[in-house]
Amino acid sequence: VRMITASFLTKDLHVWWPVGARWFLDRLLDGDVASNNHGWQWVAGTGTDAAPYFRVFNPVTQGRRFDPRGDYVRRWVPELAHLPGPQVHEPWTVEDGYAGGYPRRIVDHAEERAEALARYRAVRGATGRPG
Repeated sequence: VRMITASFLTKDLHVWWPVGARWFLDRLLDGDVASNNHGWQWVAGTGTDAAPYFRVFNPVTQGRRFDPRGDYVRRWVPELAHLPGPQVHEPWTVEDGYAGGYPRRIVDHAEERAEALARYRAVRGATGRPG
């Protein structure tokens, strides 16, 4: 869940990774500065052992893979508990998906993924690295 959250914040919402890292460290019971920062740098594609910049986790795919029945979502997001099966991962595709008071989606993952990759390519090009 931490990795998916970090990917969404940095690559879908385009928030600088230290913002998320600071928030996590402030909230985590098991927070460790080195581990936390390294994890955020890895996900953002900026660390010493970074994930490839083009790795952008799809939150729907990850949800389906690791929570196929939607049990985790239903437990922690009660506004979506009324949705059957894996539909909890895509409430915007269900006619009454927002009936429980859950807010409308704020970004389209495919569009923001493309934007994130364009930004990474621009930086790589500015530094003379192929991308």
